[in-house]
Amino acid sequence: MTHATLDPAAAAAAPSQECLVPASERRRALLGSAVGSTIEWYDYFLYGTMASIIFAKQFFPSDDPLVSQLLALAAFALAFLVRPLGGILFSHVGDRIGRKKTLAITLSLMGASTVLMGLLPNYAQIGIWAPILLTLLRLLQGLALGGEWGGGVLLAVEYSPRQRRGFFGAVPQTGAVLGLALGNIVTALLSANLSESSFESWGWRVPFVGSIVLVLLGMWIRNAVDETPSFKKMVANRTHTRIPLQETVQDHWRVVLIAIGAKVIETSTFFLYATFSLSYLINQGFARAEILNVILVCALLAFPCMLYFGHLSDRIGRRKVFLLGCLAFLLWIFPYFWLISQGSFWLAALGIAVGFGVIWGSYGAMIGTLLAEAFPANIRYTGMSLGYQIGAALVGGPMPLIATALIAYFGGSYVPVVLFMMACALVSIYAVSRARDRSGEVLDD
Repeated sequence: MTHATLDPAAAAAAPSQECLVPASERRRALLGSAVGSTIEWYDYFLYGTMASIIFAKQFFPSDDPLVSQLLALAAFALAFLVRPLGGILFSHVGDRIGRKKTLAITLSLMGASTVLMGLLPNYAQIGIWAPILLTLLRLLQGLALGGEWGGGVLLAVEYSPRQRRGFFGAVPQTGAVLGLALGNIVTALLSANLSESSFESWGWRVPFVGSIVLVLLGMWIRNAVDETPSFKKMVANRTHTRIPLQETVQDHWRVVLIAIGAKVIETSTFFLYATFSLSYLINQGFARAEILNVILVCALLAFPCMLYFGHLSDRIGRRKVFLLGCLAFLLWIFPYFWLISQGSFWLAALGIAVGFGVIWGSYGAMIGTLLAEAFPANIRYTGMSLGYQIGAALVGGPMPLIATALIAYFGGSYVPVVLFMMACALVSIYAVSRARDRSGEVLDD
């Protein structure tokens, strides 16, 4: 029993060849994918930014600042545990009902959770309910992002020309760095223009409550985008799968394992640079505004690098670009920690710029297209979301917590963190070396 959501006449007229999709429609889809992804990641990363500078003190107070910080990072990590659940739930809707409707639901859920965070009383005002409610809202963010990511990537990839699929797939991936940059811009501006007491009492709430404007903008832009050609073709051919998750697990479990492995380095290194480095450098005595500005500049640097690597993958292949990035990370991780441990602002900035701005961008740009190409259209949303979100839950969310705990346990030595990160890279190298490279092939036969 199939589930058709489009008018039969429209389904029959759905494009069967990529050349029938107008260029203007592709551009609208690419814009909708980029804007929506940026807004989702902005909302999601705000917690990571505030965890080190606000939430630890105001929502998880303790006599030991390290305990407060670990509790705030633990709540940060919990959201990653529900991301696979969000991926399963919303990808089922996306594979059965459509990519577009699913993205509207996830964007609304993310926006509502973020605004409520900005309105939430702290521990001094409502006691234990403050960390409980904050954690629940964080879990809703994880649920929303679990469903959003796959749909945002598919909006770009399934509209892309065959020879430019790597570039198109890199565009929604830049939403992560643009969302992080946008959050840091707002936070840095507030930090620079408010006193410390004003920022801590009400200024930190502005980026959360103000996200409602961005959500409404994203909804308006995405509303102008039609359903993807791949989904239209699936409706026309009546090739829906009744239970996408069941088929994915039964027939494509090896590919899901490869997707999980590929995600390990992408997610662990992102939160190494974007979240752990912030708290690590602040604890070394650097000013909050200084480090926020460094991460902001490096995130903006990653944007053109990711577009370049997406374009490069269309020429030499997705797998080759991904593996070269992993090898570069293995060579850079020891110098990176040495640079950020020297107490020099410029050396720390150099370490983050090369690691985050350039190296992370190589495999960060690849992961969306690589996973989308690995699954057939009728389970594509489910398969790629399952692999991506499980990988994020296993390593991405816990990474700042693991790194902070390792440094505390080993008396301030960063060597155990380096070894942990190298192990993450080796897992991804093995997984991606087993993946099929479909660069330049037709997406849907």
